[in-house]
Amino acid sequence: MEQNPEVRLTVARCFRTLKSSTDSSDVIAALQMLHSFLDEGPEGSATSAERTEFRRAHYTSALQLLVSNIQADWSHKLTAAQRAELWDDLFLKGPPEQALLVLMDAIGELRPTSNLDHVVSITEKFLQRGRLAELLWSYCLEAAPSDSPQLRETLLGRISALPDITANRLHPNNRAAFLPQQYYPLLAAEMLTALERTCQALRDGTDCSLTFVAQTLGKVCIQGHSGLVLAVLAPRLSACTRSDMVWQRVCWKLLENVPQRWMESVLTGLVQAVSGPDALGRIIGNLVLANKKAQFVITHKLLLLQYKYETQVLRITLGYLAADRDRRPLLIQVVRSLAQAWANSSAVKHTPLEQQLYVSKALLLSVSLLKDSEIQELRSELLQCMLGGMQSHLDSNVLQIRRMGMVVGEYLSSRMDINGTKLKFEYDQDEETRELLSLLVPVACNEPEAEPVNRPDSPEETSETSESAQNASSQNTSGPLPLKPDPDSDLDSDDELTPYDMSGDQEISKAAPPRYLRDCVEILRSSEDPVRVELALKAAESLVRKNAFTAREISVQMSKVLLHMEDKYSIDGFLFLRQVTMVALTVTDCIPVTQYLTTEFYSLNYNLRQRLDILEVLALAAQELSRPVTEKRDPSISSAATAESTPYPGDNPVHWRQVVERRIQSKTKFLSKRATQTGGKATPNRYAPVAGHFFFPLLKNYDKPQVTFDLLGGDHLVLGRLIHTLGLFMHLAVNAPIAAQMGCALLDFVWAVRYHTDQMVRRGVLFAVCSVFLSMPSQNLLVGLSDQLFETRSWLADVAEGDPDADCRSLAVQSLVLLDKSLKKQLQDPQALSHNHSSDILRG
Repeated sequence: MEQNPEVRLTVARCFRTLKSSTDSSDVIAALQMLHSFLDEGPEGSATSAERTEFRRAHYTSALQLLVSNIQADWSHKLTAAQRAELWDDLFLKGPPEQALLVLMDAIGELRPTSNLDHVVSITEKFLQRGRLAELLWSYCLEAAPSDSPQLRETLLGRISALPDITANRLHPNNRAAFLPQQYYPLLAAEMLTALERTCQALRDGTDCSLTFVAQTLGKVCIQGHSGLVLAVLAPRLSACTRSDMVWQRVCWKLLENVPQRWMESVLTGLVQAVSGPDALGRIIGNLVLANKKAQFVITHKLLLLQYKYETQVLRITLGYLAADRDRRPLLIQVVRSLAQAWANSSAVKHTPLEQQLYVSKALLLSVSLLKDSEIQELRSELLQCMLGGMQSHLDSNVLQIRRMGMVVGEYLSSRMDINGTKLKFEYDQDEETRELLSLLVPVACNEPEAEPVNRPDSPEETSETSESAQNASSQNTSGPLPLKPDPDSDLDSDDELTPYDMSGDQEISKAAPPRYLRDCVEILRSSEDPVRVELALKAAESLVRKNAFTAREISVQMSKVLLHMEDKYSIDGFLFLRQVTMVALTVTDCIPVTQYLTTEFYSLNYNLRQRLDILEVLALAAQELSRPVTEKRDPSISSAATAESTPYPGDNPVHWRQVVERRIQSKTKFLSKRATQTGGKATPNRYAPVAGHFFFPLLKNYDKPQVTFDLLGGDHLVLGRLIHTLGLFMHLAVNAPIAAQMGCALLDFVWAVRYHTDQMVRRGVLFAVCSVFLSMPSQNLLVGLSDQLFETRSWLADVAEGDPDADCRSLAVQSLVLLDKSLKKQLQDPQALSHNHSSDILRG
């Protein structure tokens, strides 16, 4: 089909605007232009040919573009009214089959986010506004299919399995409209609407096709939902076909077009849903004569192969065969088959009692429907059946089987009237025999059927009652009714009212904080709206800690976004908010995030601020992991509330001194005090198993100068912070199995820079040495570093005496005290190393 170039160019301009524009007015104009191709607008709007071209070639692409840009800033700047009119209505006004496919694909692809909630809400509106009826009716108008078989099969699958698809994606937050108990009756009502329009079109002389509606009915029934669908369809079809031949033709054509592979499910469901054999006959006509599969189901499977159905199903099936002259030969065929099955001696011995009762009931009902002339035609076969079957049943050692044989034998003999003699048995009646005898009592064949109610002009008609009840309920619960004003009251007497204090009120932001972690990541990564970015950043830490499973899926991705994020909008507490979120990610998914951060520390194209941020995040995460589990914070409390009052930890380069002082005080014994505290409850240390992942990757590549980063050159600040961070990791690894290996590696690393010209680097080196002496076991200290201890002690003594920085001298003295204490403790141990060698170290 030839394309309209003007439509293609206009749509392309709209698409470019929606993809790249940040101006709300341009976006609204683009959406309005797309709407003009769907609306029957005034003069000057899109022509009929242009609207047809847009629906055929561009509508699906437009909807897919909307879904892909659902997170864009401009979509969140739309008011609720604009979003409903310009966004939602695009899904609700175009070709319904294309809209449904796009919506279902979006539900299947989107992760649990607010975007998914929005798509689900549109899908719910799609169902509530009768779009399924429009979809079915559009296919009824097509004389020949215009789409491919693959596309039609996909659409059938989406319509029939919509509750399953939504349940899999939305569980446990599925919508009530998508539950099978509500969706399939709604689908049945939409099918009735399409059939009603088909009847009207036929009266007007328009040809219609029921192939797609029949395929939809068959697909739904084969999936096990025939009860819900036909409970709505059958009563209405029965009532409409009572006096309307057009409705009868439509129903017959509908059943004829059901595919063979689904025919059984439709017929078995319909037989159970109709009220009587006359209703079944009006709905399916003589389908049993024209369709072999239908004939097999009605005449064989329902009567001989299955026995789970109620007696009413047998009455309806056999009554349907007996109701029409053309179908009565099938009734005679059924009687023969039932008589043979009932008289089969092997079946009497080996089939369940329930099946034998079912076949006995079917035989009695079918014989009762035969005319006397037909009985005479079947006399010899029925006589043989009676004699052989009676013998088999009476020979059984099961009492119920013998009684069934007696009841059936009595009735067959009475119908055949052999020489005026009738069989008569004496037996006690039980439940089975009473049920068989009740079948012999004639039942009125005119079933009560309600006349059709007002035929629905809208698809909501079938749920009118429930909706009106809901509306009434919502009105009653929405609040008290307004009181009528008192005519005597003074309406202008508000001069004495005290004005309400509004000084503390805050402006309510139009944007809402994200409720899903994936939404938060998407906003931080791509949004240009300062308000949305700030709200997302403030909610990020809380979302990470409350949604650990989702956080582990996107931990590295989110850490990358935060690490590269810049404070473009001057957000209050930006550095703190970003840092606490990265710490939460590191604690939640420790090893992957730690591997990413330690690798990026030595990567190219990072500034010094980012490298310092990496070290600070790792240090804070290690401290949180080392705390007892019982001290874990409440994940529902976000750190965003304290962002303005809490200083950024990275701005205090010497805050680690307090850590060392507390650690030394805890190691010091005071003879004047007695221990009064009892040991706390033992709790697992989450840091010890992963300490190596924090520590060893940071020792790699430190001596390789990068393009923008020279650790051993001019970047003294980063070197000092790196050594301090490694010392902190060592300090937190006390009692960890890997502490000895970490201590040896750390001393080897800092030994090369112990005489650095920058005092911050020297302080970091001394802090690291103190951490090794505090955390490394004394025995490991002597075994692993015995050759270096003498030189280490001499260096510490030189620093304590001659370093120009007072802090360095103090740290050196503390390190000497810790070293001498460890050595003396080891000398008192009978398992210690050579006494002379240790004494030489002390004397030195």
